[in-house]
Amino acid sequence: MHKKIAIIGAGPMGLAVAYQLIKEGCKPIIFEADDRIGGMAAMFDFGGVEIERYYHFHCTSDDDFLKVLKELDLEDKLHWKCTKMGYWYNSKLQEWGNPLALLKFEGLSMIAKFRYGLHAFLATKRDNWKPLEKYDAVTWIKTWVGKEAYAVLWSKLFAQKFYEYTDNLSAPWIWSRIRRIGRSRYNLFSEKLGYLSGGSGTYMNAMKIYIEQYGGTFKLNSAVSKIVIKNGVTKGLIVKDEYLEFDTVISTIPLPLVAKIARDLPSDILDMFQSKINIAGVCVIVKLDKPLTENFWLNTNDESMDIPGIIEYSNLNAEVGHIVYVPYYMPQSNLMYKEKDEVYIEKVYQYFKTINPRISDENILEVCVHRYHYAQPICPPNYLKTLPDAKLPIEGLWVADTSYYYPEDRGISESIGYGRSLAKRVVDD
Repeated sequence: MHKKIAIIGAGPMGLAVAYQLIKEGCKPIIFEADDRIGGMAAMFDFGGVEIERYYHFHCTSDDDFLKVLKELDLEDKLHWKCTKMGYWYNSKLQEWGNPLALLKFEGLSMIAKFRYGLHAFLATKRDNWKPLEKYDAVTWIKTWVGKEAYAVLWSKLFAQKFYEYTDNLSAPWIWSRIRRIGRSRYNLFSEKLGYLSGGSGTYMNAMKIYIEQYGGTFKLNSAVSKIVIKNGVTKGLIVKDEYLEFDTVISTIPLPLVAKIARDLPSDILDMFQSKINIAGVCVIVKLDKPLTENFWLNTNDESMDIPGIIEYSNLNAEVGHIVYVPYYMPQSNLMYKEKDEVYIEKVYQYFKTINPRISDENILEVCVHRYHYAQPICPPNYLKTLPDAKLPIEGLWVADTSYYYPEDRGISESIGYGRSLAKRVVDD
């Protein structure tokens, strides 16, 4: 008899779990609180163009993502492009992201430039991350690049993204970000990133169609309020006040949310999930009638700007028009998170006009703000030791989120790879 399997969450990981379960002959039911699939990769209509709520791009090392595209016959939808990086520092837009730009950068001594470049090069070449576990990220970076380069190139970025958690971040977790971008290059001077025609919706909709074609079912607008556990055995879910019986439940939602809907977990596991930090994201998306800069990624270090960077997505994917993402990250307790959308919008307008004085209000065609309560897990050193195995000591219950593929940062390819391997474990079990 086939077991009844429920998946909680239809983001990239939940979709990958369902996709692989279908391939293994199962027929899962996927519950999603939102009115659409995708999680942080979900699409929305922005002035007649379907784009992601939060920006995404692909690297040449995204093997699990590339494999799924091949299986779904979507390889022709993926396009690669040489992109540029910039740095807004000392009230000046400077080139960034290659050795020549580093040498020309105004604001660092030659010694600091050399130490920074050597660190980036060696981090990109490193494969074994475990020796880094004895360091927090700030200590590791300062040891290599020195106080000067850290102050100019890293401190503001950390402060505006991780706030009070900056001094307790995992070095391997930060290293994985450096390596991923560093390895997606034609050569030392050219960065190569990818985008999908139609955005993330292209592959996600294809996965959804495949899942439904072979017996899977999606339940949107269906937030799970409780995972029902009795005598150490998973019994089902409560959704919209209705009890639904399941033999197996696989949760892919953020761990702090699991703690809220699985109150009957053993106290030690419940405490683990409750202690996990996952900060919020606020993303301002702007459509212009002309480019802001020529950079895809613009780092910012300016006392008048409370952001770590600006992503001019149209400099990767020109199909969408002149689209710019300005992401804010912060703990949910931060007073800034409670500000109205108009506060963020006004800030962003001012940043644009500062960076490019030729931008005026007349050049702004559309603007919107998206918020995600659990947008970024925070991973301290030795993070994996603080997680229970995805197979919990509750019969039929599996739990994982994007932090489970530590030290890799959350990403579509990583979520696909981990989700598919998790599904195989469930079937083998």
